[in-house]
Amino acid sequence: MPPGSEGEGDTAHVRLRRDLEAVLMVVDQPVAAYDLARAFDRPVREIEATLTELSEEYTAQGRGFDLRQVAEGWRVYTRPECADIVEHFLKEGQEVRLTQAALETLAVVAYRQPVSRGRVSAVRGVNCDGVMRTLVLRGLVEEAGHDAESGALLYRTTSYFLERLGLRSLDELPDLAPFLPDDIEGLDDTGEHTSQ
Repeated sequence: MPPGSEGEGDTAHVRLRRDLEAVLMVVDQPVAAYDLARAFDRPVREIEATLTELSEEYTAQGRGFDLRQVAEGWRVYTRPECADIVEHFLKEGQEVRLTQAALETLAVVAYRQPVSRGRVSAVRGVNCDGVMRTLVLRGLVEEAGHDAESGALLYRTTSYFLERLGLRSLDELPDLAPFLPDDIEGLDDTGEHTSQ
């Protein structure tokens, strides 16, 4: 088919739908159509039309999730009629053991709170967005406002975290000093050596 043909346009539209879905599945805050248009280098009108199309399609198919436009932008949400089963699943899931990644992330939050996800990722050396979402869903970590300088969302541990660890307050967390290497001179907050 020659360039600019209908088939090529259909393929581009299918790719746009796919890519929008991929982005919307990982964001933790609503995203404005303008920001999506800028990221995809597409007209805002095309992005809005495609988002509306996806939203209507999910509703028509009776999916367990919904794509909604709220004041700040677009985001995937659980359908209200699924709220009971999701809540039940999450409560049952709290008894499941945490992964090593979740335990490490939780430790960073506990000792550095309030802390941003970016900071936790820097300390751990890997992206921790998914793990943070899991910890929030399990009620171990919660939002704690925004950083004054960067505007990043901050997180802290919850009272449920203290309850699960059998602590009355964060002051009862064990001292980290015995677990740190002897040679910590010249290390920055992420554990990397700084130049002298």
